[in-house]
Amino acid sequence: MKEGVDSIARGATSLALSVIVPVYNSRADLEQCLTALAVSECGDFEVLVVDDGSSDPIEAIVARAGFRYLRIEGPGGPARARNRGVEHVGGRCVVFIDADVCVHTDTLRLFAERFAADPSIDAVVGTYDDAPRHPSFLSQYKNLFHHYVHQDADGEISTFWSGCGAMRRDVFLEFGGFDELRYRRPAIEDIELGTWISKAGRRIVLDKRVRCQHLKRWTLAGLIKTDVFDRGIPWTRLMLRAGSVPNTLNVKPTQRLSMVLVYLVLLSVPAALFYPLAWVATGLFVVAALLFNLDFYRYFAARRGWGFALRTVPLHWLYFLYCGISVVAGTLLHVLRREAKGAPAAVRRVGVDGTD
Repeated sequence: MKEGVDSIARGATSLALSVIVPVYNSRADLEQCLTALAVSECGDFEVLVVDDGSSDPIEAIVARAGFRYLRIEGPGGPARARNRGVEHVGGRCVVFIDADVCVHTDTLRLFAERFAADPSIDAVVGTYDDAPRHPSFLSQYKNLFHHYVHQDADGEISTFWSGCGAMRRDVFLEFGGFDELRYRRPAIEDIELGTWISKAGRRIVLDKRVRCQHLKRWTLAGLIKTDVFDRGIPWTRLMLRAGSVPNTLNVKPTQRLSMVLVYLVLLSVPAALFYPLAWVATGLFVVAALLFNLDFYRYFAARRGWGFALRTVPLHWLYFLYCGISVVAGTLLHVLRREAKGAPAAVRRVGVDGTD
């Protein structure tokens, strides 16, 4: 651990923002991330890069950018890396930026202004922009999907996002930070923290003006793995432990109903092979699923054309199918592991029991 980092950690600073970037290898993305941070309009900030045991030479990249560097033994996951980072900064608010994300020039300024304008806000979440870096269809689809969900949920929410999100440092510490024991790899550690903070009556807002560019190249296998094993299943288990289902972002009632409709289409097709009249029901389910998500497809058409939008329909329906699988698998794991309802001990001490 660097002496310079230790000396700064021991004394509070007057900085408005402390930006923490966890990284494990990914040096090419990190260079672009730090370059973007370096030209931020906000002048009242520091950047600490937390190296989670990379085999790539990360320190030289950070030094060239003029930012601070902290190496920890790893890899132990971004939850732990972010927690260690918060221990070594002193800004009034901590901003979490993923290493494969490039902030816009006004991103940090907008974070600072939102906190300054409303002292009752405890955390602010941004969003990916509608210009993802990688040109492949799948990468454009997945990143634009994220942009759509966040743009449609501007305002108060009940979760947190650490890809481009900020939180008052005292609130982060009060709730014990990210659960680094439960989440030893990238998953929903941010969603879990946001859930307990929201349940305690604290305010988290999504500000769609706060944007960043995602650099990630998605593959179909990587997309399914992430959405099912790193998000869908653990999120289901979290909702069962928390005793509630949020009505924001991609778990809105319309999304849950769309999932049911897609499964009804899937189940009605075999029936229609034996009972021709069942094709009527199949057609109705298809039309209903399309109409429920028409705004989603129009969004893609407006940005990439109707040809692109039509190609997203099978992927979108695949998404609903593996969401259903995630719900079933997450529920079974919750029951088999006899997971109790309620917040972790570190959170219960601030008065959150996890139930409504």
